[in-house]
Amino acid sequence: MPAILSIRGVSHAFGDGPLRRRVLSDVSAEIAPGEIVIVTGPSGSGKTTLLTLAGGLRSLQDGSIVAMGHELYGASYDALVTLRERIGFVFQSHNLLPALTARQNVQMALRVSGAPGAAESRRRAVDVLAAVGLERHVESYPHELSGGQRQRVAIARALVRNPAIVLADEPTGNLDSKTGVEIMAVFKRLHEGGNTIVLVTHEADIAAHANRVISIRDGQVEKDVRQAA
Repeated sequence: MPAILSIRGVSHAFGDGPLRRRVLSDVSAEIAPGEIVIVTGPSGSGKTTLLTLAGGLRSLQDGSIVAMGHELYGASYDALVTLRERIGFVFQSHNLLPALTARQNVQMALRVSGAPGAAESRRRAVDVLAAVGLERHVESYPHELSGGQRQRVAIARALVRNPAIVLADEPTGNLDSKTGVEIMAVFKRLHEGGNTIVLVTHEADIAAHANRVISIRDGQVEKDVRQAA
């Protein structure tokens, strides 16, 4: 089966001249449809940069990334925007709008070209919130939710457009260990439902929840290991 995300020989640097610092060096990885892959490594190892490149949030400098059959190197701005609409992003900070309910925050993600009507977008928001265990908090505001519940809303927002890939950057980083385990259980259920998930973390205990772990150190792939789930 062709890779849904193919990363080949990717290098990336920040800054210019004597301040130029390479953060990725010749990184390669193949992600198959339906995989759950955790990218781990110490802070500053380049894992977040790799995730933003794979999601088309940052322009590719060297190498090749093919996401869902589309080459990102040299891709136009419009092509990258179109690609992002097929990817669900979850970040360390949930970035919910405080004046909107959980449902309304999720519905906001559907306000794109070709979006469904109000009734359909409401139904989809309610359904995806139920899928992450928030059926009783659909009309709750962010300040009425716990940290873990707010992160579940962020996950629901990423899922409401039925993305081909979910990219998550340190989604448990602001949570206590117990809540972090609960959020990982949500990702594991999504994986069991067929979603392709790439999750970045520096927490070793979180990495234990995946059946494949890619370790990055000093901008290079140190290990790519399959393990028992």
